[in-house]
Amino acid sequence: MQTMIERQRFCGRDFTADELLLIQDVVATCGGISRCELALTVCELLAWKRPGGGLKARECKDLLELLEGKGILKLPEKKRTGKNGPQKSIAEAACEEPFSRLAGSVEDFGSLDVERVETREQRDLFRDLVTRYHYLGYAMPFGARLQYLVSVSRPRHEVVGCIQFSSPAWRMKARDNWIGWDDARRAAALQQVVNNSRFLVLARIRNLASTMLSRTLGRLGSDWRRQYGIEPLLVETLVDRQRFHGGCYRAANWIELGETSGRGRMDRANQRHGAAIKTILVYPLVKHAARRLRDGR
Repeated sequence: MQTMIERQRFCGRDFTADELLLIQDVVATCGGISRCELALTVCELLAWKRPGGGLKARECKDLLELLEGKGILKLPEKKRTGKNGPQKSIAEAACEEPFSRLAGSVEDFGSLDVERVETREQRDLFRDLVTRYHYLGYAMPFGARLQYLVSVSRPRHEVVGCIQFSSPAWRMKARDNWIGWDDARRAAALQQVVNNSRFLVLARIRNLASTMLSRTLGRLGSDWRRQYGIEPLLVETLVDRQRFHGGCYRAANWIELGETSGRGRMDRANQRHGAAIKTILVYPLVKHAARRLRDGR
């Protein structure tokens, strides 16, 4: 858009021209998600929160509509819904009993069936499984997302895993150093990075985890382009080193880059440094992914 972007004061906050350019980029690159999801994403990136810590999503939606009225950005059409926003459910503790009693080697169970979560029934099943069996529980991710259910075909059709991909972390020192981009390139190309934000294996089947990763990554690029009109170049994930080694990622040829500071995505005040350190791993979906993210070609 050609509209000149200037500092904007709204709801008691001054938004700089750089922040407005970031909002413009997020709206332009996150096609396919709702206005509510855009508002949550912008609030998260700019740490626009209430005193109690909640995101100012309602105010942000009003700001987005104001900016649209000024010709700074173009929002997606409003969606009809009976809910007031993304529903969030966090499990207090994951179940210790396995969901599936299947055991053996992945080759014993036929080819894996990877289904993208699209129907209401699939969404309910995915949410229920992740809520009950993942140590972090289920939470509606901010921004873009794709979810998959993975099943075996014999001795019967049975779900054995769940995988979720969503919007990337805004900043991670080890990742950003590996790519070698500056702030301007990161703002322009960040949406070509996808985060593997949930990974759940529901059966004690040897090599199941790495096979699940390989199968879903094989179709992630085309599914993401179809949904959002963006070519993903790199996938990232964070592994809690106190709980997991991350061997399945390494077996699937992911690259370990280092560790997080432990702050978390929302700790802009650096108050939780070192509290939850995680290992950063990435998987290039294309050749020369770092160069393409850094140079734009």
